[in-house]
Amino acid sequence: MRTVLAALAAFLVGGMVAAQEAPQATPGDMALTALTTADATRGWEAVGRIDIGKSAFCTGTLIAPALVLTAAHCLFEQATGRRFDPAEFQFLAGWRNGRAVAYRGVRRAVPHPEYVYEGRDRIDRVAYDLAILELDQPIRLPSVLPFGTGRDPVQGDTVGVVSYAFDRPEAPALQPACEVLGRQPGILVLTCSVDFGSSGAPIFAMEGGEPRIVSVVSAKAELDGQAVALGTQMEGPISELRAAFAAEESPFRKVAPGFGIAGTQTTAAGGAKFLKP
Repeated sequence: MRTVLAALAAFLVGGMVAAQEAPQATPGDMALTALTTADATRGWEAVGRIDIGKSAFCTGTLIAPALVLTAAHCLFEQATGRRFDPAEFQFLAGWRNGRAVAYRGVRRAVPHPEYVYEGRDRIDRVAYDLAILELDQPIRLPSVLPFGTGRDPVQGDTVGVVSYAFDRPEAPALQPACEVLGRQPGILVLTCSVDFGSSGAPIFAMEGGEPRIVSVVSAKAELDGQAVALGTQMEGPISELRAAFAAEESPFRKVAPGFGIAGTQTTAAGGAKFLKP
């Protein structure tokens, strides 16, 4: 495909939007399926809502019992660039209809060391839009199994996404099949349906019959009049982030807010209902 960055009009807009009641997904809603029952959410409990203060949220996923993967811009207030204190975060694993499988505070939040705030429309910052939250206590429940990470997908691959959003804050939604339209250095362009609050949501691909995280939602955008999602091409950056986290090298420079703050691994999760590509 032609140069994506030249064709994209990205909406890296991230205000804290008041949460609303989540509507049921309709068949025409980009194949989104609302996971509103215990049976529907079985296997996806490691995906949760990250509440920020009392009026905002992102999406995150356990990649280890005490580690949540999300987007770096979720760590910062859009209007001021202020870094949120870790005490302002709460991870709600498997949040659905007013209840979570597990509730945890956050003791540490580390963004990718190369993610720097340089304005809200800097599409190139998507390449580093990753962060790890360290929970105040591990989540060790049989029903909440962290997801592993996988290889970068390529153009034409089928992936899926599980996310919360401002219009569905009370339950996640699954889009089991969307397409990788193309890749630019560090960035994936996908047909996945995302919105405010979806930032940090895991993008999955099937590897060995199990869903693995291959990207994280960073922003929504428009490509030739088509709504698309932008995700981090993360196979390299996740290794760099893990190394920075282990070394406690967390510069916490101002980072670019993405669109997704919305108001208000080692073990693959067994039983996740995911469409094989």
